[in-house]
Amino acid sequence: MTPLLDVRDLTKSYGGRIGCADVSFNLYPGEVLGIVGESGSGKSTLLNCLAGHLPPDRGEVVFDTRAEGPRDVMQMSEPERRMLRRTDWAFVHQNPRDGLRMRVSAGGNVGERLMAVGARHYGEIRQQALDWLERVEIADNRIDDRPAAFSGGMQQRLQIARNLVTGPRLIFMDEPTGGLDVSVQARLLDLLRGLVRQMGLSAVVVTHDLAVVRLLADRLMVMKDGHVIETGLTDQVLDDPQAPYTQLLVSSVLQV
Repeated sequence: MTPLLDVRDLTKSYGGRIGCADVSFNLYPGEVLGIVGESGSGKSTLLNCLAGHLPPDRGEVVFDTRAEGPRDVMQMSEPERRMLRRTDWAFVHQNPRDGLRMRVSAGGNVGERLMAVGARHYGEIRQQALDWLERVEIADNRIDDRPAAFSGGMQQRLQIARNLVTGPRLIFMDEPTGGLDVSVQARLLDLLRGLVRQMGLSAVVVTHDLAVVRLLADRLMVMKDGHVIETGLTDQVLDDPQAPYTQLLVSSVLQV
């Protein structure tokens, strides 16, 4: 099977400080990869390089496009990358305000992404927005409300609807439950897990919360000082960690 995402020797430095170094992995269709590590481990730098938000110093990010098969995203033109982000890719920010238009209605936020890929029929756009608000558990009578009127959890669910309405195949998630109350986190995680499975999504999830990757991720990568120090099936890594740093991460959670 051809990997959906084939990452080769991805490296990014900031002056003399390593962001991520020589990271390589494959991600297959329908697979969820979790990336964990403490603050400064390089996981967010890696995610932003993968998603095209940061230019790496070297390496390749090869995506299996629908039309042309595997292509190095770094070699695409900017219009090609922009269209990829609107169609087959999605990015869920930790702070939903970074992924929403706060002055645009909830329905408008969802509809904008459809319009960006060519949708023009107002009635159909509004109906798809209503359908997606329902899928992320936002009442249809809130379609004309602005995100500022929503709770943090509702804003995050709206951001998810905005991202998934075009049926992407790959979603990047940066601390998707960060900053939310525990009860809200649980509801959001349950929603995400359901949507990932229903849509057959591939995903890369960055988090410091091992409970999040336990629930969502099939495979796990542990990062420290910009390097991947352990990788494997999620349950295998969490239940029988091999690297001393991973053992410390797991034991610190168990002691809380």
